[in-house]
Amino acid sequence: MYNAVLHLHSYWAYLVVLMIFIATINSLIGLVGKRPFIARDFRISLFTLIVSHLQIVIGFVLFFVSPKVQWFNSNVDMGTIMKNDQLRLYNMEHPLMIIIAIVLVTIGYSKHKKKLPSKSKFKTLFIFNAIALVLVLAMIPWNAWF
Repeated sequence: MYNAVLHLHSYWAYLVVLMIFIATINSLIGLVGKRPFIARDFRISLFTLIVSHLQIVIGFVLFFVSPKVQWFNSNVDMGTIMKNDQLRLYNMEHPLMIIIAIVLVTIGYSKHKKKLPSKSKFKTLFIFNAIALVLVLAMIPWNAWF
């Protein structure tokens, strides 16, 4: 089960990165181009939200079945986890930053729906998605990805 969830989480991450990137670029183009916010823009932001939430659900499952996560091992204490770079990445840094990134995508999506002018919608989506994109790219374990 672990390998299946790990592969799903890894390959789905490509889609998440792609969608957050597309949503960020789309909102920047809409903001700079001063175009109206249309149904396609809404669908891009909604699909980004859905894809990222599915990824976090898969990530939570992986968190509890992964042998790299040592929180639930009675032989390992928090000091050991924090002293080891790889254990700290998989146990603390990656999950926390990805949760923050997906919360930002969610907040941006929720806030943009309350705005009326297109410029405000695009600006809100751009700010939240751009920060989320930076966090996601910073916390991807690149050495394990390739």
